[in-house]
Amino acid sequence: PSMAQEAAPVLLVVLARLVSSTWHEGSGYYMESHTNEVYVEESPPEPALDYRRVPQWCATLNIHRGDATCYSPRGSSYRSSLGTRCELSCTRGYRLVGPSAVQCLPNRHWSGMAYCRQIRCHVLPAVLRGSYVCSAGTQMDSRCDYTCLPGYQLEGDRSRICMEDGRWSGSEPICVDLEPPKIRCPDSRQRIAEPGKLTATVYWDPPRVKDSADGIIKRVMLWGPEPGSEFSEGEHVIRYTTYDQAYNRASCKFSVRVQVRRCPVLKPPQNGYISCTSDGNNYGATCEYLCDGGYERQGTSMRVCQSTQQWTGSQPLCTPMQINTDVNSAASLLDQFNEKRRLFIISAPDPSNRYYKMQISMLQQATCGLDLRHVTTIELVGQPPHEVGRIREHQLSIGIIEELRQFLHLTRSHFNAVLLDKAGTDRERYISPVSPDELFVFIDTYLLSEREAARRAQSGDPCE
Repeated sequence: PSMAQEAAPVLLVVLARLVSSTWHEGSGYYMESHTNEVYVEESPPEPALDYRRVPQWCATLNIHRGDATCYSPRGSSYRSSLGTRCELSCTRGYRLVGPSAVQCLPNRHWSGMAYCRQIRCHVLPAVLRGSYVCSAGTQMDSRCDYTCLPGYQLEGDRSRICMEDGRWSGSEPICVDLEPPKIRCPDSRQRIAEPGKLTATVYWDPPRVKDSADGIIKRVMLWGPEPGSEFSEGEHVIRYTTYDQAYNRASCKFSVRVQVRRCPVLKPPQNGYISCTSDGNNYGATCEYLCDGGYERQGTSMRVCQSTQQWTGSQPLCTPMQINTDVNSAASLLDQFNEKRRLFIISAPDPSNRYYKMQISMLQQATCGLDLRHVTTIELVGQPPHEVGRIREHQLSIGIIEELRQFLHLTRSHFNAVLLDKAGTDRERYISPVSPDELFVFIDTYLLSEREAARRAQSGDPCE
């Protein structure tokens, strides 16, 4: 068509001498005649382009990973003839870039160009403390499954799919530490109390703690006594609590049992009592047998609770105190009362002395209180050669009486009295009769031992 438009018609004027030849039939030659004529010569016409006779006017469309659906005015067999319109599409997983429809133009070119680009999603970001695995990378329909490191749990979508719009489905999950740490306490243990004690020293190793996630333990707390502490008799529960970095908590516990080996409970002897160390009947405890004032111990004085839970020795008896006046000296007489009895020694010039009578009368009415406080009365009455010395019904010799007077500085000329403690020490002197109440207050205040005071407080006053 371009050639036909560019070539203009040319008129040729030809002046020519025309020679015409005439054939005469049967003469055997030609006979020429000459004439002059003028005529116009036109150029031969270009052949007209017939679009109907050119089935493939534009290049055949071929879209990689796609398809072209064409509609030709000449029918379905003319897929690229002039005027053909093609609608373009891509296979699944690809997106069309360019016009969705093109047309074959007279210049033998399509009205536009397009191609199919693969649909891809962006690369998923890394997951802290986790990972993901994708079935087809970042292509469409690729599925990415998330997992977390041991000790962590996934919160959010467990999988995401690359969709047709190039975006991932769902949202990004996170890996969180929800699992508590693992803690193991030491085994429970049992101990025997140490000799003479009601406690046992118990040691143990710290608990084994491990975090299932990042291995970091924030804190371990002990609820109970520290290792190496003294534990009393019975069962004790020890607890440990631990926290990991995410403040997940775990606890464990074990018990410490302390056993006290015990002997049978001892009974006090009649007219006596027992004083024991520690708890009285535990392994290692020592018990001392003591008799009431006026009684003497017959048998062993101490018994010990052994590890076999049996006592050493046998139980003694408390028998009435035997006063021996047939001795050679006052010191031998006083030794019999050492650590056993207190002595209240009365001296009077004669039995008719009114102070003497008053004092003896008051003491006879307070016999219970005197025995309760372990007081024995010694009387030294009269003048030689009729002087009398006695302890109850026991008579003292003249020599013993004289030694007592000299040792205690007791005069025969007037009434006087002296109070000795259990060690034989002069503790108080009186020049006139003393009432039992006054005497008892002094003894209870100054002369009672701690053991006697405790026993008095425990048993009360049986004389009331």
